[in-house]
This record gives sequence, C-alpha cells and structure tokens, in this order.
Amino acid sequence: METRQDVIAHTDQPLKEKPEWLRERLEWFQDQKFGLILHWGPYALWDCCESWPLSPGDEWARNDGMECWTSRGKDLELFQRDYWALNRSFNPIKYDAEKWAEVAKHAGIRYVAMTTKHHDGFCMWDTSTTEYRITGPECPFHTDPRSDVYMGLCDAFQSRGMAISCYFSKADWHSPHYWSPDKPVVTRQANTQGTPEWDKFVDFTHRQIRELMTNYGKIDILWLDAGWVKDERNESLDMPKMIAMARELQPGLIVANRTVGDEFEDFITPEHQIPDAPLDEPWESCLCMAENWKYHPRDVYRSTSEILRMLIDIVSKGGNFLLGVGPTPEGEFPKPAMERLREIGDWMTVNGEAIYATRAIAPYSEGETRFTRQGNRVFAFLLDEAVHGLQALRPSAGAELRLLGSDDPVSFWESEGGIEFRLPDSAGNLPRPLVLNFSLEPS
Repeated sequence: METRQDVIAHTDQPLKEKPEWLRERLEWFQDQKFGLILHWGPYALWDCCESWPLSPGDEWARNDGMECWTSRGKDLELFQRDYWALNRSFNPIKYDAEKWAEVAKHAGIRYVAMTTKHHDGFCMWDTSTTEYRITGPECPFHTDPRSDVYMGLCDAFQSRGMAISCYFSKADWHSPHYWSPDKPVVTRQANTQGTPEWDKFVDFTHRQIRELMTNYGKIDILWLDAGWVKDERNESLDMPKMIAMARELQPGLIVANRTVGDEFEDFITPEHQIPDAPLDEPWESCLCMAENWKYHPRDVYRSTSEILRMLIDIVSKGGNFLLGVGPTPEGEFPKPAMERLREIGDWMTVNGEAIYATRAIAPYSEGETRFTRQGNRVFAFLLDEAVHGLQALRPSAGAELRLLGSDDPVSFWESEGGIEFRLPDSAGNLPRPLVLNFSLEPS
C-alpha cells in the first residue's frame, strides 16, 4: 500500500471517458460493496511495516519501536540483508484457503485481494520469472502441495462465488533490473531508468502479469500498487500494451492503477480515509481491521461495531469498503480478525440487502441515520437507537415501514417536518445497528 502521506483520492482529476463495457463492469463492481484485502508475505515474520523499511528514502517506515530494526543496530544494509533472507524461514504450515474463504463468505465478503507481490518482490504464486517466490527452492514451504498459495486462494474463493482482485506491486526492489546493485539506491524509485536494464524490467513485469492473468481462473480486477511507477517518473511499464494483454486474457478486467490518475485508474482507492461526501467516480476505501495492514502480534483491532459503522458510512456515500486483514506467518487469520468476521457476518445475514447493489441517495445522512437505496426502495441505518424519526426521507403514502430481519410492521405517524416511529418488540432480537426499509415518498 501507499504511505499515509501519499495522495490517494484524485477528486481534482477530470472524469475519464469510459467505454460502455467498462461502465457496465464498474456498475457490477459497485454492486459488490464489501471486499477483503490480505497483506501476506515473509514480512509477517517481523514487526515491520510490510516491506517498506527496505527503501532508503522512506525513513518513516523505520522506527525505534521495531525490534527487527533496533536489534540490527539500525543498520540498513544489515536489515536489508536479513530481510531478503526471510524467504528461508517463511513456512505457513497452517495455511487453509478453504477456511479463509468460508469465514469470508459468512462475513458477507464479495471479493478478495491478496498481495501476489509487495514492493519487496517476493512472489506468492508459482512464477517462472524468479527464484524469489514461495515455491522457490529456498522457501521451506515449496515442498508442500499447497505451496502455490495464490492458486489455493483463488480456487477457494472462486468456488464460493467470490471475485478476485489481484494485488500486484509494479515496483520490485529485489529485481536487479529495478534496483541495480551496480548503482546507489537512495529512494523507492528504480535506479535503472533509461537503460537496457529497465527494458528487461518491463519485460519481466509483463511476463508476471501474463502468468497471473492466465493460470488462476477468472480475475475480475487488477489492483496495481506502487503509484510512483509511472511515465511521469520515467518509470514507464508500457501500460497500454500490458493492460491490453491482460484484458485479452481476462475479458472485462477492471484495472486500478492506484494514485496515477491515468486512463487505467478505473476506480479510485482512498486509503486510511473515508471521503466526506460521495465522489464523482467509482471508489473503494481501503482501511485496516487493526492498526496495521500486515500481521502484528500486538496489534489493536477495531471493534465490530466500528467496522460496521465504517461499512455503512462508505456505502451510504456510494463507495466500496476494502477491509484489511494480515494473516499470521503460519497462515492463519488472527483470532481477533476471525471473531470480528463472524460477528460482521451475523449482521450481514440479516441486513446485507441494505448494502449490496445499493446506491447513494441524498442527503446520505440525517443525524445518526445513514441511507442507501435500490430503485425506489430506501434503507435507513439507525446508528443510534435513540433515533425515532425521519425527516429528509420518509415512506410513501400507504407504504409500510419495516425492520430488516422482522416481519412485524413498524408503526409511524406524521410529525412536524417528517415522521415518528415506534419499533416493535422483535427489534430486541436483531443485531445492531438496526435497518429500516420503506418505499420512498415521491417528490
């Protein structure tokens, strides 16, 4: 992922013209609403910020609270040497893609992204382009029949009807064609631009994308990270050729060329933030379940209530929510994540119809109430049970007001500027927050 300092939402960019097929695919994407992103790789073994501390120019990623940094005397060369060797210890023997997918399915997840490759270049699929991979001879997991963990993930999630969003970093700090050992490395950027080595890197990247688009079933989204890798930074990957190839292999492919603002950023991806208002383009807010994208043994997790409020806030503004979880080095979801996913699923089982395939409707919120719509049908999320009235949006004449999950009608009556309502006793048995639904009063 990009850093907190990077600008994510390009709301000041002119809207990009999109062909009809892509507009239809983006409508499908906006129907999904709830996704899961998994940051997983050898860095799970350490208490670092994914692979970011490898970059000399990203000092923010190295701090005295990191044992993996301080125990090496804050020596970047030593840190890098030991980090690159983590593949020799990465052995996720408890990896169970079927269990991951089952938990995600219950939680109401509709699509999943996993780091096929972070900026460190370690590949979580069986690539022929490099030995620095989970199926490589140095990785102890390579002899396990589950060693192509990306294959296992795609098979398990696809078989349950969930879509695949393929996370791929355009940078590769392990590749000598990106960070040449013959030149100084001072920033996250390549030191090979404009040389034959860069041409080799472009070919290397295209071959990796071809593998991911060929060998792993239906891929719906290509989610490209490392937004600094772009033409304006003299790091051209020949995106038109690469994306044309990817879409030939995966017809209907949606692309998120994150933070670039070019023709291949089909939707925008605010990170660590929820926009204050609906955006003019399809969007997906990316937020962690805990404080970190990757696994950290002492992480602090958001409550289920907070996660649901985030989901409701995002969806009421017309966005998708991509929720981040970091699997453990052994290949399990952390216990707090499992608990929250189960609780989210219990709520979604009752209220999911107010989330999926909905769109924003002005005024989006009213005090502690949030709204979504499906056609002329409106859903009102009661974030505070003290709410007993609606003003901006209200049932049409003769319509019923009901709670999702209950067959009992909700009594309501006209009041000054709106309606007041009384919840039935059956509301006490429903998961919170409660959701009302009604037909909209024609304007």
